Amino acid sequence: MSELFAQLRPELTSLMDCFATPAVLLRQDGTVITANQAYRRRFGDGKPLQGRSCDGILAAAGYDCHSQGNLCPLEACGQTGLEQHVLHVHDQGAVQIDLYPIRDDEGVPRYFLELLSPLLSKGDESTSMVGNSPAWREVLHLIRRAAPSDSAVLLLGESGTGKELAAAAIHRASPRSAGPFVVLDCSGLSETLFESELFGHEKGAFTGAHSRKIGLAEAAHGGTLFLDEVGDIPLALQVKLLRLLETGQFRRVGGVEPIHSDFRLISATHRDLEKMVTEERFRRDLYYRVNMFPIVLPPLRERREDIDALAEALLHRLPEGRRLRLHPDTLACLRNYDYPGNIRELRNILGRAALLADELWILPEHLPPHLRGGLGKAEPPGLPGRAAVAAVPEILPLAELEAQYLRWARDNFPGDRRSLAHRLGVSERTLYRKLDQLDAHQSHVSPVA
Repeated sequence: MSELFAQLRPELTSLMDCFATPAVLLRQDGTVITANQAYRRRFGDGKPLQGRSCDGILAAAGYDCHSQGNLCPLEACGQTGLEQHVLHVHDQGAVQIDLYPIRDDEGVPRYFLELLSPLLSKGDESTSMVGNSPAWREVLHLIRRAAPSDSAVLLLGESGTGKELAAAAIHRASPRSAGPFVVLDCSGLSETLFESELFGHEKGAFTGAHSRKIGLAEAAHGGTLFLDEVGDIPLALQVKLLRLLETGQFRRVGGVEPIHSDFRLISATHRDLEKMVTEERFRRDLYYRVNMFPIVLPPLRERREDIDALAEALLHRLPEGRRLRLHPDTLACLRNYDYPGNIRELRNILGRAALLADELWILPEHLPPHLRGGLGKAEPPGLPGRAAVAAVPEILPLAELEAQYLRWARDNFPGDRRSLAHRLGVSERTLYRKLDQLDAHQSHVSPVA
């Protein structure tokens, strides 16, 4: 069968290109037989992929299969013979992996077809989609499940948890990604304004309607319509929205001709819609129509293990924050806060701190008083503040100063070595080399009697 694959490689490569998502054909040991163009564009480095290990290719592209608790599905698929579906979360983003066994004449899995669907990537606007906690992995898993369908999705959660970004992520991973992503914020709109925004109006339909206006339902044709704060839609207009969702047709305000629009609906709210239905403030039939696939976004206090990564990502998106670093004591303060405003509040806190920081480090003193939690200001030797620099008793060789700082960073940084290397702006290999040199130097220093 291996010889057959070698003979049919051009045909197999052509067949693999039928997949729109990155696809790769693997042997049992994880080496690549062939890959499609989407895989080469996304994960390739311009060199031939045949015969190389899939985990090595992905690691070089920034998707380390063995980091952050990710489990490689290849071993499980080979042992059980069952297809595997796993979600990997990396520094570069989230990737859904679907692995299918290809069996020989005796039914034994010999080769494996792997499809990779990147959900979120580093550099996207979806900064708030960063996270690796179990609660957040479940959200990403549900996004991946919902995206390929046309089912209506209802995003639930407190204000500031990133519902609009989740809606955009679903749209980007859907078959409608080439179409428009249209947002209508339903909060604070009067009945007249809401109807005009959603359905549009004809010239002269009401005072001030000087020309025809295209509604957002019409603008979303072929794409996704996102109704933010759907629980705020006036009760009298909910029946018109329901008719639009069930028939795909509507009329502009002041118009008589029916207009057809084909879109995928995503809604979001921080309200308890079930309670509103019971209180007859939200139509039951509309509730069932928008709630086909609910996804609950957890508040930030329930995913504290994601705060470090979120804070780093949010800080680096601020113009003032790109030159700054978050001190470990600052991160400890951030982790100990409950964030009633969730990610939006964290972003505002970091924006304020970035404006107050004069040097390299954002320190606890740059945070609002209620976040500091009584932590001391443990500073790295001579770097973050002018007072510390002034306290250095003598001019030291740069190599010695680097060694002192490296000892401090190693002893005080709360994360792993990989994260520390990222914070220091060096490769993981460079960090390990410097630490080895530091340990070797210490081992040769005789203790003082």
